[in-house]
Amino acid sequence: MEEYINLFEKVMEKTIPKVDYIDIRAGKSNSTSILMKDGKIDEINTGMGISARIRVLNNGAWGFAYTTDLSKFDEITETALKLSNSLKGDVELSESKIIKDKIATDVKIPFEDISIEEKQEIMKAAGDSATLEKVNSTTVGYADAQTNELFLNSEGSQIEVKTSRLRMVLNATATDGQIIQFGHGSVAGVKGFELIANEDIEEFGRKIGDKAQRLLKAESAPSGKFKVISDPELTGVMIHEALGHATEADIILQNDSILKDKLNTKIASDIVNIFDDATIKDGYGYYPYDVEGTKTKPNQMVKDGELISLLSSRETASKLNMKSSGNARSSINDAPLVRMSNTFLQPGDMTFEELIEDISDGIYLKGSRGGQVDTGKGIFQFNAAEGFKIENGELSTPLRDVSLSGNILETLNNVDALGKDFKLSAGFCGKDGQIVPVGDGGPHTRINDAMVGGSN
Repeated sequence: MEEYINLFEKVMEKTIPKVDYIDIRAGKSNSTSILMKDGKIDEINTGMGISARIRVLNNGAWGFAYTTDLSKFDEITETALKLSNSLKGDVELSESKIIKDKIATDVKIPFEDISIEEKQEIMKAAGDSATLEKVNSTTVGYADAQTNELFLNSEGSQIEVKTSRLRMVLNATATDGQIIQFGHGSVAGVKGFELIANEDIEEFGRKIGDKAQRLLKAESAPSGKFKVISDPELTGVMIHEALGHATEADIILQNDSILKDKLNTKIASDIVNIFDDATIKDGYGYYPYDVEGTKTKPNQMVKDGELISLLSSRETASKLNMKSSGNARSSINDAPLVRMSNTFLQPGDMTFEELIEDISDGIYLKGSRGGQVDTGKGIFQFNAAEGFKIENGELSTPLRDVSLSGNILETLNNVDALGKDFKLSAGFCGKDGQIVPVGDGGPHTRINDAMVGGSN
């Protein structure tokens, strides 16, 4: 992006006298995506793209415009100026450090070193490995992207970040002629192709096919209140959806969060410590600087059960009299929103065996099949991929079609034990029509009086 710095600096120089603040983002990307169904290629997309946007702040109002044709950058600057001058608002920005930095993902095997054919072969091996006796269909999706992004602002920051991001997803469908069940798994990270090269692809596929088959024999889950163990994946989804969104400053400012006015108050049991940390390089939500040029850091939101901080952008932080947490995120063509990165529950010190040994009648929930949360009412409902009964301290009957629901604050207060294991899962989070990559996770987590839903 260095070839465009002069263009952006000239635009900024002549625009600064007309406004209170300017920032510019520009990016180049190379990407490949492949979709394979039942061992046959359904779709291949490869492409290169370039885009840039300018954001100007004047009279407390934003003007925002973007283009995929950099020869029109002067034109979109005029558009942004007209927009900001036609509005009046109350936007102010919290203080931010001036940063000059250049940073890149540590890549051992660049994506371009691996041919499309080699990528297809690995996908086929994964799908074939999942095609066990009762698995009648598989879908494998692969996507990689290299991006080179530049950020400049009128305060003097200039940041260039090169990122490589990869994800391969496998879904397997199994049937016994009467019911259909699914297995799902993914390999993802902010790395080069070494992420997949180092993976045992046959074992990866076999586990997913086995899960789909196993669920055919599972029983429908009982309904009622149980002592529940959630695995690291479901724990992460719960923390992300139930707690994470409710800590986003824009949602709090919209009066749509159960956590409004709860800063520095107890919201969970003493053993609950929750972080959002974009600096974790193994997390799919990794980024070193947010889209406003704020350097990221580990943000602890809950400490020993107390809500001690919120997630914010420079604009929302200013309204709440705090500093930005570095959680402004968006694609180049979208306005920044407050978003999570890698959100997780800190582990405890118990083994899985210790967590279940004194449970006479409970439920073990594994994996996630999505869910929903109402941050304003403080209620949630998630679907587990599978479950098992816990009887007299041991896992017994496999369960399917099982969900976990409840009140956010009650559930957090009912967390009574934490495993010493830890795992971050990779996924995507949607908000106001925008999608960003995220990580979420934690340890095996024991919850008292959890509401489990099933068809029994």
